[in-house]
Amino acid sequence: MSTQTTAAPSQLPDYLASATPNPSANRAPWFTNTAPTFAGVFLWFIFWNSVSSSGLSTGGLWPSIIGIVVAALICHFLFYLAPGLLGMKTGLPLYVVGTSTFGSIGGLIMPGFLMGALQFGWLGVNSWGSATFLKESFGGGDGMFYALCVIWAVGAAFVGLKGIQYVAKVATFLPIIPLAVLIIGLVLFGGSAFSYKPTAEPAASGGAMTTILLIVTYIVGFFATAGAAGVDFGTNSRDGDDVKKGGYVGILAAIVLTAVISVLVVAGARASGAIDGTVVNMTDALATKLSPGFFKAVMIGLTLASFPGACFSSFIAANSFKTVMPKVNPLVSVGIGTIVSIALAVTGYAGDLPSVFGIIGASFGPICGAMTADYILNGYRWSGPRAGFNPAGWVAWALGFFVGVMPNLHKVESLANAIPDVPAAPVVAYVVGFVVYAVCFKIGVKTPVLDMPKRIDA
Repeated sequence: MSTQTTAAPSQLPDYLASATPNPSANRAPWFTNTAPTFAGVFLWFIFWNSVSSSGLSTGGLWPSIIGIVVAALICHFLFYLAPGLLGMKTGLPLYVVGTSTFGSIGGLIMPGFLMGALQFGWLGVNSWGSATFLKESFGGGDGMFYALCVIWAVGAAFVGLKGIQYVAKVATFLPIIPLAVLIIGLVLFGGSAFSYKPTAEPAASGGAMTTILLIVTYIVGFFATAGAAGVDFGTNSRDGDDVKKGGYVGILAAIVLTAVISVLVVAGARASGAIDGTVVNMTDALATKLSPGFFKAVMIGLTLASFPGACFSSFIAANSFKTVMPKVNPLVSVGIGTIVSIALAVTGYAGDLPSVFGIIGASFGPICGAMTADYILNGYRWSGPRAGFNPAGWVAWALGFFVGVMPNLHKVESLANAIPDVPAAPVVAYVVGFVVYAVCFKIGVKTPVLDMPKRIDA
């Protein structure tokens, strides 16, 4: 099985034969698409509000900041850059570009179906977080929480099914709210942040490296699916500079800005005595300074600002399912996914963020690693779709996923002694996916490339 053999175009599945690259006339500068869209992902308050719980008490402020910067660099250069350049050079979406790694049939499942399926996990997280904070803001009980979970998930799924233009309409101005809240927090507590010292006991138990690894795990796991989706963002980029600049601002700068401010606020609040060491969320720190009425308005605003993210997840899921299951009515496939999202939200499983991000990182870490290896080994270009199920991609993903999900398995009491707790598991999963794919590629464990005439190869 070698890339030297090129199969006839008649062997192309219909979805590949009909795929058309996005022409250059439809593309735009990085600051109009990639950067603001990615930045909006990291402005989501569920992301930055919990970053400080990933190790501030253990290692202190500077290790937390270092962990954030390291995670931002990994997200941009390892998880996003190669997929983004592949999208720019081909003009083709992820479910097409991924066929060079997983095969013309296998690509429908990985990353096609998997990308859509995991979006409903994100919808569950979004629904759980939004319903939780709205319930607390209005002083409601479990009944209100359950109702909000259903309304939020169904509403987002409906907008996502309607199309990206409707998602864009609800996403235009709302991201201003979390940015304003971050600035308010920095003004209130930033001045005391650098005088914060972790208590002696937790600092001795883990230290700086533990904090760095915890934060890297959290942020990279959160970003993993967005990294692979960089292919789709890249199709709207004019050239390589657009891809890179969009990542520098929308990923690197956005991660550092939102996460560092959140950590500074919590550190400053602790140092000033506004909160004790058990409080880990930035919004809890804000509650000590803002009037009850204003704080309630802030929390409602932050929650409403997260709705476009839920709509965007639903939109990606709907598009993925339409592609991989064209004969299934999208109302049925997305409806089933929405029910799963609601179940994850109301049961609280979606609220276990480290576990959720761990599974997402384990799933997409090896995908990004294998796609990057494929891109490099093919001379920094897209080879074209490979026939059937490309074994190199599937072996790389299976081994990478197993390594990446080890921390989740380690939490199971009966498996704790048999399965190690791998540090920074999403990054390790990426490395395993990259290395295993490269080895399989070099020794010829790959299917032949299919001829695909409609290519631009910029």
